[in-house]
Amino acid sequence: MTRLQRVYSFEFFPPKTPEGMAKLREARKQLAQLNPKFFSVTFGAGGSTRDRTLETVVEIQSEGLEAAPHLSCISSTREEILAILEQYKSHGIRHIVALRGDLPSGEMSASDFRYANELVEFIRSETGDYFEIEVAAYPEFHPEAPSAKVDFTNFKRKVDAGANAAITQYFYNADAYFRFMEECDAAGIQIPVYPGIMPIYNFAQLSRFSAGCGAEIPRWLRLRMQDYGDDLASVRALGLDVVTELCDRLLAGGAPGLHFYTMNQAGAISTLWQRLGL
Repeated sequence: MTRLQRVYSFEFFPPKTPEGMAKLREARKQLAQLNPKFFSVTFGAGGSTRDRTLETVVEIQSEGLEAAPHLSCISSTREEILAILEQYKSHGIRHIVALRGDLPSGEMSASDFRYANELVEFIRSETGDYFEIEVAAYPEFHPEAPSAKVDFTNFKRKVDAGANAAITQYFYNADAYFRFMEECDAAGIQIPVYPGIMPIYNFAQLSRFSAGCGAEIPRWLRLRMQDYGDDLASVRALGLDVVTELCDRLLAGGAPGLHFYTMNQAGAISTLWQRLGL
């Protein structure tokens, strides 16, 4: 497994309201004190969401922090993607998280891209090495993958297309990550693969997310959480213990850093940070 200086990053989603933006600014102010390498911002297929992503990353960048917008391609043309890249270049943004993305429900839209490796190839062909490009990795396999072998082949295509690093889907089984890294080593893949870490804020919400993205919640954890019901304090206390232990094991096992899914909240991340002694 590649040993590099550890990198920590935080992921936000673009708020829909002025109140949400104010909340995000406060969370970002707290998390910036932890000196992450970058803040990533998610991206939707709809035009308004794209605009909010741009607005959010430009604001982050204006504060002297590194912003890494997500860029999904599933319902976009080459001209649209190129226009977005030019916008980011004009604002001095040099870091992209390149994803296939999900087609919005019921929407049939023109697209020049089918897979994320095609997006990475396009970014490289149009902008050379201007952007640092992160891609997604799935230690527990993409929910649409027909087999483990096909899923890993798809990941390797993104690496071969020019990805600099990868961020995983969140997971609660460290062994899945270590097995994935062994497969990367065997395939000669040398880019850093950062584990995606999802603190447990709300178990019902986490269950919905996991059902859609294929992230496995261990049966023992699911049953314990279900026993707590609406006792959010107990849910979060157990979640904090579980995620702290997960992060400890990942870092001890050689993970090159951690990428935290913040849900635009700072509290749980700050507590994790203190517990981990980072």
